Amino acid sequence: MQRRSRTAVLAAASLLLAAGCSSGGGPAATGGGSAAPKGTAPGATASPSAAPSATAPPAKGSVKVVGTLTTGLKSPWGVAVLPGGDLLVASRDTGTIVRVSAENGKTTKVGSVPGVDPGGEGGMLGLAVSPTFGADREVYAYFTTASDNRIARMIYDEKRAPGDQLGAPDTILRGIPKGEIHNGGRIAFGPDKMLYAGTGETGDTGLAQDKESLGGKILRMTPDGEPVHGNPRADSVIYDYGHRNVQGLAWDDGKRLWASEFGQNTWDELNLVEPGKNYGWPEVEGKAKGAQSGSGYTDPVEQWKTKDASPSGIAYAKGSIWMASLRGERLWRIALNGTEPVAAPQAFLKGTYGRLRTVVAAGDGSLWLVTSNTDGRGKPRKGDDRILRLKVS
Repeated sequence: MQRRSRTAVLAAASLLLAAGCSSGGGPAATGGGSAAPKGTAPGATASPSAAPSATAPPAKGSVKVVGTLTTGLKSPWGVAVLPGGDLLVASRDTGTIVRVSAENGKTTKVGSVPGVDPGGEGGMLGLAVSPTFGADREVYAYFTTASDNRIARMIYDEKRAPGDQLGAPDTILRGIPKGEIHNGGRIAFGPDKMLYAGTGETGDTGLAQDKESLGGKILRMTPDGEPVHGNPRADSVIYDYGHRNVQGLAWDDGKRLWASEFGQNTWDELNLVEPGKNYGWPEVEGKAKGAQSGSGYTDPVEQWKTKDASPSGIAYAKGSIWMASLRGERLWRIALNGTEPVAAPQAFLKGTYGRLRTVVAAGDGSLWLVTSNTDGRGKPRKGDDRILRLKVS
């Protein structure tokens, strides 16, 4: 595992941009405010209370597609919301990032990320915007190279010509195992202003239980890619372990972290994530039963047959986790009272828009939903891939 600090050139460029930029100011939608001092204890606790919510959502919810924001996206994967509401969208197979106007759907190429090596399930994957974007203009990306998966940050200068708005990547974490399958890829800043990343075990199942490997884990790090006080090991970015392929990360209103995970042949999972816990793969798929009970593995909160889910991105809105499903071609609603489901998961949009890759909270209680029919496994329809606006309850 290797890391390098921000170069003096990038630091100077960041300060100049922060002083000169007048658009897109204010805190990022992922948390806002000032980041905690790097390497110090975050403001939020690592394991928030499991107390029930003040008002639980109803057992039955609703989904209404109120519009199509844009069409014609190619292999969209990661999505990050900019201050002001516009979206940054990563193309897995082209290694590019585009900006989509939340007002009219206009798409502008931001730039290409050098070193992206697409293939199989790898390529340009997750995106996140710095919690202090108004000052530092930094965009984070998780992507596959010829040798590994890694996380880098880039300065985004929207005053430059379209297609040339990204600065040189500054790699903050390298050495995440790569493969044709199970590259993980979702990244997000948490309420503690720390960066979290979901990884996969690349088909090498033993990596999930190997505490020296970054594969099959959820990682937690400072914005510079360093371990955070409160991680299980002071010298490691590993936050938990025993995952097959983490694809979605989201926090509820109690600052609890949830993650979606691909199963193999039997059970897909939604997990409540806590530091140091072992989520069982490859010894357990889904909830432990019989002789496996009491083994120390942490059960998922919900599970699905793989034909009904194959989950990717998740978001939290209106008291529920919303989970986009690829093979299942539907959007799942998991209504929560604290850490407990209010009722059985509820499915929406079954087969209506094909494979669903990413779902993002829009900030007003609505959702952005991104299809995934041009990824080589779907059946593209006219206009694919697209971003839909959903009104939910």
